[in-house]
Amino acid sequence: MSEQQRPEAETDAFVFSPRKNGQAQSVSDELAAWMRTGWADTEMRDLEPIEQAEHTARRRAALSEAFPGERLVIPSGQLLTRSNDTEYPFRAATNYAYLTGDTTDGNCLVLTPRDGGGHDAVLYLKGRSDRDNGEFWLGGYGELWTGRRNSLEEASALLGVATADVRTLPGALRADGVTTRVVRGHDAEVDAIVDELRADADADADAEARAKSARLDEELAVTLADHRLVKDEWEIAQLQKAVDATTRGFEDVAGTLPKAKDTSERYIEGTFFLRARVEGNDVGYGTIAASGPNATTLHWTRNDGPVREGELLLLDAGVETTTLYTADVTRTMPISGTFTDLQRKVYDLVYKAQEAGIAAVAPGRPFTDFHEASQRVLAEGLVEWGLLEGPVDRVLELGLQRRYTLHGTGHMLGMDVHDCAVSRQETHLYGDLKPGMVLTVEPGLYFQPDDLTVPEELRGIGVRIEDDVLVTEEGRTVMSAGLPRSSAEVEAWLAERLPR
Repeated sequence: MSEQQRPEAETDAFVFSPRKNGQAQSVSDELAAWMRTGWADTEMRDLEPIEQAEHTARRRAALSEAFPGERLVIPSGQLLTRSNDTEYPFRAATNYAYLTGDTTDGNCLVLTPRDGGGHDAVLYLKGRSDRDNGEFWLGGYGELWTGRRNSLEEASALLGVATADVRTLPGALRADGVTTRVVRGHDAEVDAIVDELRADADADADAEARAKSARLDEELAVTLADHRLVKDEWEIAQLQKAVDATTRGFEDVAGTLPKAKDTSERYIEGTFFLRARVEGNDVGYGTIAASGPNATTLHWTRNDGPVREGELLLLDAGVETTTLYTADVTRTMPISGTFTDLQRKVYDLVYKAQEAGIAAVAPGRPFTDFHEASQRVLAEGLVEWGLLEGPVDRVLELGLQRRYTLHGTGHMLGMDVHDCAVSRQETHLYGDLKPGMVLTVEPGLYFQPDDLTVPEELRGIGVRIEDDVLVTEEGRTVMSAGLPRSSAEVEAWLAERLPR
């Protein structure tokens, strides 16, 4: 909530803060007067609500019911300065976008309890830039610099919620002594105001009351994550769009592998990113384009290594839609188009583990079942290969297979790539799967280049296969089934796409 982004009340004076070394150091009265005039009325009228407005209204109602009599504050987040007057790319806070459908910066949703129950929802926004005081062209955040914003009236019509000027937010939050919860970490000024309110309320409270106060915000974040675990039909459609676009990105990469050998892994990363961008989307996380031994580094995002004939490429990537829903898919493919016998041996074991994991995804089954099913298959294979000493139950009990598997077999997926990570363990990690949940199934084997416990020929091989799976009433749907999974299917798929 910087001073530039949230200026004080309107004045007749121009707002002008030139850079120390900027070329324009002053504004003449004649230019100031001219810039006030000659602008057309661009207000948009008779707007229809965005398609998710009915869903966001239902989500706000559910949140209201969970916290009767309390004020709930959910900021969108602020731009983060990279240097001087340039910022890092902005991505709206997940819970804010989930409850509003808005993805712009510097805003805040507030649910205020009303007499008789329920809440009044108000979205505090940056509206149109002021034409009289020069805000629209003289600051780095004016509309002539950053683009047109919706007016408060337009935003209300589009989002289906009452709106107010964000500059009035501090006063609105301080207006009464109602218990307030905030989704923290997205807006430092909002957090500070809530802290101030809470300090005043806790001044005469005992230790137990102060401890309860400190838990308020955590409970809000956890509840929102719980609510997001089960996706509605609109969300599932958004995720399928993301998965389908991701499939096209993987197909693009498969056809350009020979060119990547002349550059680096960044050619692969760029190819996938191009697919996201040409369809108007973004990526949901840093693409992992890991060739050869880099595939044994789980979150290899440097993507600066060579792409060599005879090695494997592990590509972990996902397109994020404009509504902020992301896919998360991994394929491991032979750069030459054909697996060696040893690569196929490792790949087929991972594939077998994934098959077992996907089969364990069904409504009513514990969330941990698919992980345990995949890990058992991997442990059995590692014992059979002589890399671990059995019996398998002992290996699993002690977690010895984790030296080579390292990570869990999957996670929830949605607006965040690791979605609902702060939800209650009893509804997530130790809960049962429900229709509408979407998760990844992604077993892997990673033999580090310097691991002396494995034969030399295995060192530097990393394989992961990851798919996005929707829990249905009948069982499951593999949303990313458009991409091949078995080693034979991968080779056939590459043969169709690699230049002859």
